[in-house]
Amino acid sequence: MRRIDARSLRGLAHPLRMDILEAIELDGPATSTTLSARLGESTGTISWHLRLLADHGYIEEDVERGTKRERWWRIPGRTVLDPSEFRDDPDTSGALDVYLRHLVERYFDRVRTYVDENWPGEWQQAASLSDWRDLHLTPAQLTALNEELGTVIDRYTKVTPDGPAAERIIVQLQSFPRRSTPTPEPDPS
Repeated sequence: MRRIDARSLRGLAHPLRMDILEAIELDGPATSTTLSARLGESTGTISWHLRLLADHGYIEEDVERGTKRERWWRIPGRTVLDPSEFRDDPDTSGALDVYLRHLVERYFDRVRTYVDENWPGEWQQAASLSDWRDLHLTPAQLTALNEELGTVIDRYTKVTPDGPAAERIIVQLQSFPRRSTPTPEPDPS
């Protein structure tokens, strides 16, 4: 696991680099040519952004694939971002804002894609679009909840697909505080 620092956050906080990284995360190792076709950008532009992502440690060359003319890129491991480390730093707060906003848009687009697709009933029944609004937790309790949920999800990432009916699954978890809306004062008249 690798922690994102200020320098690497600035290197990542670009919509195309985030799209490239997501494409590799979701579909596995890729070349600049395959990414170019998927993302609608020139191979030169994609190659430049791939090198930047590699310089910051987000991807690495997959030397077991390709040739000298065809470079494959993969993600070496999980990265972790702690937004609290950057919120009060004027040099990185803009990059953090770009990164988080693009991330939220990606999450939304994934859910919208699922909703727009016509999945068989068994998959629609198995999937979940849920939220829980009645929790009242401290920061320590929310941290513990997220760690427990992460442990359960990690356990399932090690499960071998059981048969041809297995599909790739995305689990999105957003857990965050919500400020209460003030109750309006009653009209005295």
